[in-house]
Amino acid sequence: MPHPISFRQNLRRCGQAALFCLLVLFTFVATSSDAEEQKPRGRHAEEAIVALQPFSLDKPAPVRLAYYAPRAIPRAEAVAQDNDETDSVSKIDNDAARPVISGRRAILRNGIAYAPANAPATVKSAIWAANSLRRKPYVWGGGHGSFDDYGYDCSGAVSFALYHAGLLGAPLPSSDFLRYGERGRGKWITIYARPGHTFAIIAGLRLDTTDLRYGTDIGPRWRTDFRDTRGFDARHPIGL
Repeated sequence: MPHPISFRQNLRRCGQAALFCLLVLFTFVATSSDAEEQKPRGRHAEEAIVALQPFSLDKPAPVRLAYYAPRAIPRAEAVAQDNDETDSVSKIDNDAARPVISGRRAILRNGIAYAPANAPATVKSAIWAANSLRRKPYVWGGGHGSFDDYGYDCSGAVSFALYHAGLLGAPLPSSDFLRYGERGRGKWITIYARPGHTFAIIAGLRLDTTDLRYGTDIGPRWRTDFRDTRGFDARHPIGL
């Protein structure tokens, strides 16, 4: 029978050895589990392995900024413009003596009327002729003794435009315009007459000596605004 003290010592040694084996086994299992978790799986295995890029304090890597580029907003469809209202600078003839604008209505720029391209030649001639009067002063009776005068009154200015359009042979006073041409408004030219005053609408512009803002006669000028026609008779050249 073995000595009791020796038996206990052997038992203790066996227990220590078993404990040591358990610790080694636990450590091995834990290390294998961590390695298994870190190991990339499937088709992303290659993507998971990223090599570290060397860096340098001398030449920092360029920074790429991500931004959002919004899609272009579609514009509304172009609005079709009536040729009568066309006012495009690119379509203006640069001929200073005979300026033209496309369409059927004249326009006014810096006191100069641009004749519409679609107007008859007589209408264009009337507009271009009246442009030469835009700096003339108002003179009572001016333009009646001669079409070429230093100043013009209302009927003298209208007579001048019609003469150069080939629509009048001699200057007329306002009262005589009451019987000129045909009654009513014309397609291109309308003359509004009453005893004492006459003005004309040619391709949409008013040729008049009266400045409605100040209420006085300043001379023949083109104007874009209209005026009250009560008390006037409307006449127009035959065919226009």
